[in-house]
Amino acid sequence: MKSEVQRMQAVQSPIIPVVGELIRNSPGTISLGQGVVYYPPPPEAVEQIALFLAQPQNHKYQAVEGISPLLEVITAKLSAENQIKIDRNNCIVVTAGSNMGFMNAILAIANPGDEIILQTPYYFNHEMAIAMASCRPVLVRTDENYQLLPDAIESAITNKTKAVVTISPNNPTGAVYPQKTLQTVNKICREKGIYHISDEAYEYFTYNGVKHFSPAAIPQSSDYTISLFSLSKAYGFASWRIGYMVIPQHLLVPIRKIQDTILICAPVISQYAALGALQAGVNYCREKLKAITKVREVVLQELQAISEFCLIPPADGAFYFLLKVQTDLGAMELVKRLIHEYKIAVIPGTTFGIDDGCYLRVAYGALQAETASVGISRLVKGLQNILT
Repeated sequence: MKSEVQRMQAVQSPIIPVVGELIRNSPGTISLGQGVVYYPPPPEAVEQIALFLAQPQNHKYQAVEGISPLLEVITAKLSAENQIKIDRNNCIVVTAGSNMGFMNAILAIANPGDEIILQTPYYFNHEMAIAMASCRPVLVRTDENYQLLPDAIESAITNKTKAVVTISPNNPTGAVYPQKTLQTVNKICREKGIYHISDEAYEYFTYNGVKHFSPAAIPQSSDYTISLFSLSKAYGFASWRIGYMVIPQHLLVPIRKIQDTILICAPVISQYAALGALQAGVNYCREKLKAITKVREVVLQELQAISEFCLIPPADGAFYFLLKVQTDLGAMELVKRLIHEYKIAVIPGTTFGIDDGCYLRVAYGALQAETASVGISRLVKGLQNILT
């Protein structure tokens, strides 16, 4: 019992509920905090529910790795959009969201005390999952634009390293990693005999002509590349909890054990809805992305007013900006003041593993243009008044 308590004490508390409570205690606050989209799933997803209900067998457990029709649609999607071919060397496992896919991967490839390389700023749930598995996150910095530094990644690898994690498009920074850089990291992993875990939950959210690249599309990379995908963002599917992972075939047995123990299978009703969403296809997401692109432009324009004391690195993906604010205030202190005094909520950078200054993550995917304009104006006014 004592060792379990110590293990969980090493895990940071999730920040979203903390900020959520501050918002509830300050009615009228606009949230630029949680990373969700403004739109619901496509009608095709809802239509599949009737098909689910029409089959009594659907109320029983289904295959651990996912229902066959969904696996077939995912296979076609991966081939057409990601250039990932499913063959005898790899396979798909449907998960209850991408976070579960990440936990599956860590438990399958690492022993207690092993090391997993994260880029800073990191996605906090990744760091938390590594700590829960009694492994050690090894943090490697990115450059001033939050881009990968392959030489630093390679230098951080030890005989205990099991994987390098990349997220592109990135949460929390919005950075998109170039194909060449991801190929370099993937090659390092191959040469060192470790895994490359590629989180691609924001694959459709890119701007200014920037393209997303899937490392599993690299020839002969199947044996050591683990790819994580999610419907939560692109298809407005957050509460349905459906994601999927592409894994080396040799990891299927351990991952089956893990998923069967924790979940048995992803909720079958949600898998049916996911089938409908993927049948609607990427055009549904791209149409909705037009509105997010306009909101992004509003946010960028408003942020220019505080550029003298707020660094805004380029962010060509996801729906985040990670601001570096020139202040001696702590990030959480600044977040609390913005909520209490200006009714605008953002997320402190400390939760993403950066403590060399004051950083704030601004999320803009959940808001319509008018609300986003009001919210970002509050943020700009608040920062101007607090910091000048």
